[in-house]
Amino acid sequence: MRPSTLRFRTLHGADLRPWLPELGRLRIAVFRDWPYLYEGDEAHEAKYLRGYAETPGAAVIVAFDGEQPVGAATCEPLAGTHGPVRDTFLAAGLDPARFCYFGESVLLPAWRGQGAGLRFFALREAQAARLGADFATFCAVRRDPADPRRPAAYVPLDGFWRRRGYTPYPALTCRMTWREPGGAAEIPHELSFWMKPIAGAPLP
Repeated sequence: MRPSTLRFRTLHGADLRPWLPELGRLRIAVFRDWPYLYEGDEAHEAKYLRGYAETPGAAVIVAFDGEQPVGAATCEPLAGTHGPVRDTFLAAGLDPARFCYFGESVLLPAWRGQGAGLRFFALREAQAARLGADFATFCAVRRDPADPRRPAAYVPLDGFWRRRGYTPYPALTCRMTWREPGGAAEIPHELSFWMKPIAGAPLP
C-alpha cells in the first residue's frame, strides 16, 4: 500500500450541504462501473444526498485530496433510511432502531490502494457507536458471475468485508430500481445484506 495522500472528514447537516453536488458527481462516476452499472443523473443525486444532510444522526465520510473530494461513504440510522431497506428489516422482524445503515462507499480509481476502504468503515462504525446502534449493516447488488459485462480483472469485495467482521445474510434481500448505462428505463435489482455487531450484541 502506497503512502496515503488522503484526509477524511465526517460531515453532518449544514457542513455537508456545500459538498452535495460534488458528491453526487462522484456517485455517478463510480457507480456507472461494474457491479452497480448505475446511470445516474444530477437531479436525482441532489434529492437523494440531501436526505443525508436532513436526517438526524446521518453522516457522510468524505475523503479529500487537498481540497478536492475524491471519495465518500454514507451512514444513517436505519429507521430513517429509504423504504426498500427499512421495509426489508421490518418484514424480517428486525427492529430498524438497532441498526446503522451504511448506504454506499465510492472512491475514484486513482486514489484506491491507500487504505480509504478501511478508514471509511472505521469512521462509519464510530458514527454507529455514537448513535447507540447494536449493529452496522449494508447491502450489495447481486450479479451473475457469468455476466459478460463483468470485467475480467474484477475482484469481489466479499473477502474485504469478512475481514472487517461482516457476516453475509443472503436470505435478507431488498429490491431497488435504477437505469443501467444504455437502458431506456429503470429496472429492478436485487441486493443482499451484510451485518456486524457494534456493541457486542449477538447477530440476529
